[in-house]
Amino acid sequence: MNEKYRILIADDEEDITEIFQFNFEKDNFEVRTAGDGKSAVEMALNFKPHLILMDIMMPVMDGMKACQEIRQYSESYYPLICMLTARGEDYSKIAGFDSGADDFVVKPVSPKVLVTKMKALLKLRYGQVEAMLDTGETKDELYIDREYYSVYRNKEEIEFPRKEFEILSLIASRPNRLFRREEIYNHIWSSEAAVGDRTIDVYIRKIRSKIGDNYIKTVKGVGYKFIQ
Repeated sequence: MNEKYRILIADDEEDITEIFQFNFEKDNFEVRTAGDGKSAVEMALNFKPHLILMDIMMPVMDGMKACQEIRQYSESYYPLICMLTARGEDYSKIAGFDSGADDFVVKPVSPKVLVTKMKALLKLRYGQVEAMLDTGETKDELYIDREYYSVYRNKEEIEFPRKEFEILSLIASRPNRLFRREEIYNHIWSSEAAVGDRTIDVYIRKIRSKIGDNYIKTVKGVGYKFIQ
């Protein structure tokens, strides 16, 4: 991994944070730690990590509330948040997704497995996508920078609201792969959100109006592909 990603580990168990910190630093991450939810929020807004590993059960402020606070702070700062929990019940995950979490890790977990999984999630979220389409007379260039939530077409920046950007970023992460509607729902809104086919169609239409019709192919009744 060439880029040095910043990570915040928030857990009130010092032995866990020390083990995780050691393994992430060994893999070239810049690491900060926090022992409670309130400190985690303050650290996140100052340190601005790419990734936050947050335990649910913490003193002062629990992980769910801390996640909500971070998400409410600013639309322009939207880190990857993965909740750490010793519980595997569905209601915990539902509450976590409602709070703004991106994923869950159930403890205990192997530090090496955790680092590998987080690197994969970071690549999906922050990796840059460059695409070029030959339309016959001209070549159309599209550049997606996930870290800064920026999209450029032929070197001109295009403004994207967060949901539109996340949909484009998701389907562009795997060019020519079919993303079913259900998969997009689960990634962008979570499986419990009340989002219908018409809603996702509206978002795709807005994205196409900004980047052109050639990049996204509709597979009727199934989902969408990003063409490259």
